[in-house]
Amino acid sequence: MNRFLYSLLLYLALPLVPLKLLWRGIKQPAYLKHWGERFGFYNTAVSKSVIWLHCVSVGETRAAEPLIKELQLQYPNHQILITNSTPTGRETGKALFDDNVQRVYLPYDLPFAVNNFLNHFKPKIGLLMETELWFNLIAACKQRDMSLLLLNARLSENSAKGYAKLGKLVSESLQNLSAIAAQTAEDFARLQTLGATNMSVAGNLKFDVKPPADSMDKGLQLRKLLGSKRIIFLVASTRKGEEKHILEVVKGLDILTVIVPRHPQRFNDVESIIQQSGLTYQRRSNLVGGVDRNIQVVLGDSMGELFTYYAACDFTFIGGSLLEYGGQNLIEAACMGKPILIGPHTFNFADATTNAIRAKAAIRVKNSVALRDRIQYLLHNAPKRKKMGEAALRFSEASTGATARTMKLIAQYLR
Repeated sequence: MNRFLYSLLLYLALPLVPLKLLWRGIKQPAYLKHWGERFGFYNTAVSKSVIWLHCVSVGETRAAEPLIKELQLQYPNHQILITNSTPTGRETGKALFDDNVQRVYLPYDLPFAVNNFLNHFKPKIGLLMETELWFNLIAACKQRDMSLLLLNARLSENSAKGYAKLGKLVSESLQNLSAIAAQTAEDFARLQTLGATNMSVAGNLKFDVKPPADSMDKGLQLRKLLGSKRIIFLVASTRKGEEKHILEVVKGLDILTVIVPRHPQRFNDVESIIQQSGLTYQRRSNLVGGVDRNIQVVLGDSMGELFTYYAACDFTFIGGSLLEYGGQNLIEAACMGKPILIGPHTFNFADATTNAIRAKAAIRVKNSVALRDRIQYLLHNAPKRKKMGEAALRFSEASTGATARTMKLIAQYLR
């Protein structure tokens, strides 16, 4: 595929975009707002030189937090602009930085839209987070001789195979990037195979994310509501289809299971799944006087509280890994010093997962049967939970430093 054909396909799909946004807006009304930005039309005032970061959604925005704070510290005369693709990512940026950064949607990768975006904000530098390859955007930055870096870059084996099918379109785009900072040597090798140049390994920025200062206090408050004497099992960032398996796993066990879905638009769907399971439950939003002893499940229907949930639990399972989603981030659990259980599918965080298991901070389970066995093991083994929690803290602390390495790279292009 070449870029002309790629752009043509995008233009042909353009009439369907409003329908897609309307459909998503049924469950997430925020998708009905700021449509103009998605086509490159902005009314945001620009008064300073702009440092622009693109963070697709929640995970990328949270991962960029230490980097953004360091950029604000070292480049106080610049305006930080965060672009997102999802409303939840945009809301996360608001929660983390309030009005200290500008927030807009990145437009669709249509030539006229990306040119409108670049003409309006005139960024001094662009920083793409993780695996964002927008071919027209990259080409437009190259034509302007604007530095564009791919940071915290990760590429799973499956994604690499998919990109390889696009051939020259991908290799040219990777070579048009000013620099690439990969998370791991494995990511480096996969990107290099696709044609990437000017690369380095900087580590994972997510290890540098610090819990909010009040996380432990809020966790203690939540723990009192959940029950100070109960064993709390947190199932974090579950994806569609996983909750049904988890609920079967925990039936009959003397624990309180807290399930926090990855996507907030699924809260009501997950509540229906819990109801169908026959287990007694309460929603986090309804925890006023605490959880009754007969409650077996709490649905974590709140945003921005994951560190609080980790602080309140005894051990955790990381969602997205029981089914073939590739796993979610276990780093937040590790930096809170919690024993971690993880499923078989972790290709999105392969290196971090392998190292956490090697450090004895995490245990991998092959399926639901093995998960129940390990839950029972940790339920009745407080010394093991303590050792794993201590190992998780050591693992987290030993993996920091990506922000400093990334800032040195940025400094070469932002003078």
